[in-house]
Amino acid sequence: MTQNISRRSFLQTSVLAGSALLLPDSLWAKKKPKVKNIGIQLYSVREEMKKDPLATLKAVAEMGYKNIEHANYVNGKFYGYEPKEFRKIIDDFGLAMRSGHTVMGGNHWDAGKNDFTDVWKQTVEDAAILGQKYVVSPWLDISLRKNFDDCKRFMEVFNKSGELCKKSGMKFSYHNHDFEFSLRLTSVKVYDIIMQNTDPNLVAQQLDIGNMYGGGGRAVDLLKQYPGRFELMHVKDEIKGEKEAFESTILGTGLVGVADVLKLAAKSGGTTEYVVEQESYQGRTPLECIKTDLDWIKQVKF
Repeated sequence: MTQNISRRSFLQTSVLAGSALLLPDSLWAKKKPKVKNIGIQLYSVREEMKKDPLATLKAVAEMGYKNIEHANYVNGKFYGYEPKEFRKIIDDFGLAMRSGHTVMGGNHWDAGKNDFTDVWKQTVEDAAILGQKYVVSPWLDISLRKNFDDCKRFMEVFNKSGELCKKSGMKFSYHNHDFEFSLRLTSVKVYDIIMQNTDPNLVAQQLDIGNMYGGGGRAVDLLKQYPGRFELMHVKDEIKGEKEAFESTILGTGLVGVADVLKLAAKSGGTTEYVVEQESYQGRTPLECIKTDLDWIKQVKF
């Protein structure tokens, strides 16, 4: 999601057959088109969703977005609505909730019972009601990254969450911020601990290409280092900020080189879910920004 303090507080393929390998790239591309699901993270319009979620969802749908990603699941409700009620709302607007953000913390795992708490089990069940394909945890609590052993050990809980989600036809996913790249535990970056100790069949990665910037991470480097591991992406651009080192901005106008990242992600990242997110607006309204973002990403050939 974001690297700024407001968001932090808010959060608390198939194998080719032998004969097919002989096909020219152009013919193979026609036979195997790559799916690109473009959506919007509703945190981009968080204040609008607080004031009038129905009007905001209607506006998002009218812009041309087909997929949305939530960032508000509180006490078993999505933006104040029961799961089945919210599912009907988005269905009526022609929207699909392919992924959603809900933090999975250490408090969701009962080590004594070797099982998840009822709260996390309900979280997964409610995500399934929404029709999600991915249950995304967008934060790793500080208590879980104090030392290498504890962090590595909790990655097994990530894998177990993947097993739980799989039972409901979904996949567990992790979304990065910036600390994963700036923080090292026994000389190993936290992000490498995550990548090297999670089963890609159970745990997908949502690469936020903007968040990492302030921590020294670069999306192109990650896509090359771990090809095929990034099923989801937060499509975001960054500029130097006034209150923070960097802040998000209109796609294609910042430092990230988003078009090149998209092309590499489509080619070798294994990416199918492209979720636009913008959290700072430089004087424009959030709705204006996400419309401009959608127009921009539609014209990129990737």
